Amino acid sequence: MKKVHIVPHMHWDREWYFSTEESRILLVNNMEEILEMLETNPDYPYYVLDGQTSILEDYFAVKPENKERVKKLVQAGKLIIGPWYTQTDEMVVGGESIVRNLLYGIKDSEEFGSPMMIGYLPDSFGQSSQMPQILNGFDIKYSIFWRGTSERHGTDKTEFYWESDEGSKVLVQLFPLGYAIGKYLPEDEEKLQERIDKYFSVLDRGATTENIILPNGHDQMPIQKNIFTIIEKLQNLYPDREFFLSKYENVFTELEKNQALPTLQGEFLDGKYMRVHRSIYSTRMDIKAANTRIENKITNILEPLATIAYSLGFEYHHGLIELIWKEIMKNHAHDSIGCCCSDKVHREIMNRFFLAEEKTDQLIEYYKRKITDSIDTDRKEDRLTAFNLLPYERKEVVTTTVITKLPSFTLEDAEGNTIPFEVLEKEEMDPGLIDRQIVHYGNYDPFYQYRIQLKDSIPAIGYKTYFVVSTENKMTNTLAEKETIETDYYKVSVNPNGTLKIWDKQLEKEFNDVLLLENGGDDGDEYDFSPLPDETLIYSTNTKAEVKIAQNQYAAQLDIQLKLNVPGDLEQRKSNKFDRYVDVHWTITIPNHQPLIKVDVEIDNQAKDHRLRTIIPTGIASSFSISDNQFGFIKRNVYDSAMDYWQEEDWDERPDSIYPMLSFVGLSDQEHGISVLTNSTREFEIVGESDDSIAITLFRSVGVLGKEEMLRRPGRPSGIKLPTPDSQMLGKMELSFAITTHKGSTTAANIGRIAKEFTTPIQTYNKIPHNAMKLNPSGVKTPLSFSFLQETSNTSVLSTLKKAEKEDRFVVRFFNPTEAESQASYTVNRSIDHAQEGNLNEKAVAPLKLENNQFYLSIKQNQVKTVLF
Repeated sequence: MKKVHIVPHMHWDREWYFSTEESRILLVNNMEEILEMLETNPDYPYYVLDGQTSILEDYFAVKPENKERVKKLVQAGKLIIGPWYTQTDEMVVGGESIVRNLLYGIKDSEEFGSPMMIGYLPDSFGQSSQMPQILNGFDIKYSIFWRGTSERHGTDKTEFYWESDEGSKVLVQLFPLGYAIGKYLPEDEEKLQERIDKYFSVLDRGATTENIILPNGHDQMPIQKNIFTIIEKLQNLYPDREFFLSKYENVFTELEKNQALPTLQGEFLDGKYMRVHRSIYSTRMDIKAANTRIENKITNILEPLATIAYSLGFEYHHGLIELIWKEIMKNHAHDSIGCCCSDKVHREIMNRFFLAEEKTDQLIEYYKRKITDSIDTDRKEDRLTAFNLLPYERKEVVTTTVITKLPSFTLEDAEGNTIPFEVLEKEEMDPGLIDRQIVHYGNYDPFYQYRIQLKDSIPAIGYKTYFVVSTENKMTNTLAEKETIETDYYKVSVNPNGTLKIWDKQLEKEFNDVLLLENGGDDGDEYDFSPLPDETLIYSTNTKAEVKIAQNQYAAQLDIQLKLNVPGDLEQRKSNKFDRYVDVHWTITIPNHQPLIKVDVEIDNQAKDHRLRTIIPTGIASSFSISDNQFGFIKRNVYDSAMDYWQEEDWDERPDSIYPMLSFVGLSDQEHGISVLTNSTREFEIVGESDDSIAITLFRSVGVLGKEEMLRRPGRPSGIKLPTPDSQMLGKMELSFAITTHKGSTTAANIGRIAKEFTTPIQTYNKIPHNAMKLNPSGVKTPLSFSFLQETSNTSVLSTLKKAEKEDRFVVRFFNPTEAESQASYTVNRSIDHAQEGNLNEKAVAPLKLENNQFYLSIKQNQVKTVLF
């Protein structure tokens, strides 16, 4: 007999077209009904609270008195909570963010009882190939999702094993028709049968056992109070089936009895049966860029810096760091980071990012200050401390500021060596901006802020201190205007239209028209880009750019400004009227000693309904691209073969090869490659006929949440038809990325490691005798230079270094984004008594051999490892 598991649940988007506060009011109402049903009706055994604990946080902010009621129901196994903090996106959210989402979700759940140990993401827009590994890292062996699968992954069944590259595996129960098929089940038997017949034919076809799930819930849906009447009617209509209230775990118990389930690998991004919105990665680029930037600041800078401070005797502020993570994880819910929301919700999202970045920046500043203020020295001069947050010594060009009253100074290190530097800019500063107490006592003498550039080696996961010493000597500035620049790796000139012509000395190849702009209409919505039919794209080929080029002994600076004339909206575009414009201001830095071209761009958009991309030609014809996902890389075809048959097969969405990355995308052949590294936009497409180019989306501009009958997405609207004028992105935005070239393939060159360097710049702190925020001396004494730990191998990439949440131990996490298994080894520069391999949940799983405070372990392709010591 077929068994139908009716699982009561609600899907809770904290925000969407409605605000968090609107949904919170409903939540308070709905929770009372759920608690009452579970407390008073012994025949109502379970209720699933959407797999995310942020719901409880929102609820207890209003009803703290109900914590005990909730705890009783969770411990009785009736109210099912966790394991996530929020319903995370998997495509444009970083690996550490997804790990913390589970870490804090499980931690919050354990206050009340045990969490539901299922990777439950019923609505995320596509599934990352690394999810089985992340879930296994928390001892989770089951997964439920809806979007992204089709038969071409290897099965037409809805139950299968899903495996990551390094061998982690979860058992999947797919929702082939989504999470809401059992919403508001009608009492009218005719209507009930009409609905359920349609579902059963699909559910039966995909099932591998006699068990199927009827999820009884929907977005913000209150509990269905008449469910017992419905079950009675279903039992009458389908006497050959058994209907009962159940929970998801019960289904997995049955599925595990089936020995013959297929095993699938890879990501799920097919829009055949359900939309995955394979271009949502560039909606509201201001929000997307803020997320990238803040994630990188937390994991690449704040946590390792806090760890250095903790190792020197300062407090590790778990509470402050958890607040930051939770602030951004509220934005990581699929709709929120997808930016398929109303304008008022996007304002709230942007405000959360503002708060998170402010907290992050200020805590970074605090730790740098505490360490620098406490340096054990008799020297009285001001100090400049440079921090390197990667586990190897780095010889870098550092651009920083020094504030001083000195009209001229030199920098000396602890040994008294003079460190050469160049002054890029000097400006006078009002002393009141530094500390109002200075002017309070009538001292108005100005300070000078110098922007300087120097090159030095900074210790691994550590710092080096310089003293600002008064001198009579004139400070140098060899920054000279040039027509063409030459570094150790490149010769670069700027074409009249503002594109770059690059001669690569290593590869002996020319790359021309680099940073060409491409503009086309966007007839889409917040979910999807959609082009105008038969449109002629606009390029910046014939624009005239204003160019300034300068170079000193450390780096070259290119300042390029251009205006691209474009149609003002879709109507003007259809009639070929160029009545508006986009201003693009490239600021490009090319260090003399590195094969790296750093690009900062300020865009002023004055047009609607369009998409702007920049093109990086590669001179390579490749069938696949390599980009990164969480803790590894993924190979994707440059052309998705489903483009040839998607209409015949009636796909929900055209499978254009528009893809997400996290920190890099590269094209390569056996000889050479070119890659784009990013600290902002995370969307790319490989374009071109024979030689391929990397197209990086700078932004897209649309004015509606959901739209129907689009070229790339026929049929009903996604979401709702709601005007969203803010998503037109009128005004200014700033993005940051870089270009690098290399010999060999993308993975052999370990571009993941180079991208980590790009997103982990050297940090500096300038200590002067004045600060508006006073601190008493810490009582801690710190050395003039310091290194906490260093790697003794060079293939793995540091993910983060932090203090464990619950113990006085350090956590170091790293991964291998190359195609070869390798040995990862680290030396800790202090005496440690033991080290253990840990899980992502920071629990020890196996002891590691220690020799002279060094630990090592082998690490497979796309594998992430955690060590506790």
